[in-house]
Amino acid sequence: MTEVKARRPGPTTRLRVEEHRGDDVRRHEDRVLTEEPLEIRLAWPGSPARRVWTTLRTPGHDFELAAGWVHHEGLGRPAGVAYCTDVELRPEQEFNVVTVTLAEPPPRVPSQLDALSAGSAACGVCGTDEVDEVLARRPSLPWSGPLPSGDLVRALPDLMRPRQQLFERTGSAHAAGLFTADGSLVAVREDVGRHNAVDKVVGSRLLAGAAPAEAALVISGRAGFELVQKAVASGIGALVAVGAPTGLSVRLAEAGGLALYGWTKGERTVRYT
Repeated sequence: MTEVKARRPGPTTRLRVEEHRGDDVRRHEDRVLTEEPLEIRLAWPGSPARRVWTTLRTPGHDFELAAGWVHHEGLGRPAGVAYCTDVELRPEQEFNVVTVTLAEPPPRVPSQLDALSAGSAACGVCGTDEVDEVLARRPSLPWSGPLPSGDLVRALPDLMRPRQQLFERTGSAHAAGLFTADGSLVAVREDVGRHNAVDKVVGSRLLAGAAPAEAALVISGRAGFELVQKAVASGIGALVAVGAPTGLSVRLAEAGGLALYGWTKGERTVRYT
């Protein structure tokens, strides 16, 4: 009997579509963004791997996503990341389960119910308690270096755009990019989820052995609470969003010493903190 080897999913999926323009109908191949679950497991000396989070993501840079998520939750710096090899996994699950190994036990035993990254408009995050909890758990010190000028802030989304290749191919990928204070691009990552893109770009720095903090983090969507939480957790200087922030995200940015910009495009940006 021939063993069926799992095929790693790609970031895009090919399919046949019908394009309608007025009375004209054209059939052709198109690409859509792939969206699959990723289960993150956490292990440390003396403890078997346990599931701590599941997210829908675009396959690619999975180890960076897992490393960034663990860092943003204040659970420690990953000592190793690998795809899970449990015999119980079905072939199609092989590349959808990642185990992050820590060198020492985390400060708390996480579960999917208490993860800070669960915070969204649908998850009931609100009030001063959540802001205080983020500040208490953040693993990085606040940014103390220079910030980009206002003129440069307005230009950052356009500087990131040429690296948004998945968006160009599918029109449905969010992006997150790290920049220095003088506008040099450090790294860009894309994903179907805004929060995943941020985890990936910060995780890329962690797995390279570098500090996750940088002068500016640029995101392609709105500045929700969970994205500000990740920027504060990584000690980033400024969060630059193409969309608007929320009231709670502004409160967290102000308390965390994060410069927060919204409505950033071309000749306009609005600084909230």
